[in-house]
Amino acid sequence: MTEFLVEFDLQVPAGTPESEITAREQAESAAAARLVDEGHLVRLWRWPRTGDGVAAVGLYRAETSAQLDALLAELPLADWLRVTVTPLQAHPNDPVRGKVNGQRAS
Repeated sequence: MTEFLVEFDLQVPAGTPESEITAREQAESAAAARLVDEGHLVRLWRWPRTGDGVAAVGLYRAETSAQLDALLAELPLADWLRVTVTPLQAHPNDPVRGKVNGQRAS
């Protein structure tokens, strides 16, 4: 599986009823939990930003970019998100690389 860094910029349209925002946020949480269970969502962070909206970055895994695009398009907040996807490649100095059972392989 390929790993992807996914940046999210959430902008809720002006005038959206609070009830719709709440419903979509709850559905988004359920969708994220499903992606975790399926092994696609590995980590998710919020990051500080100025102004309105919410920014987040996640580490995702998918077989292909097309599969990831399809998964992200199904998110309940998808039409409110600006998404930037960066495919990642292993680095030879990655501290996780070469470990066996959490210990550095000799």
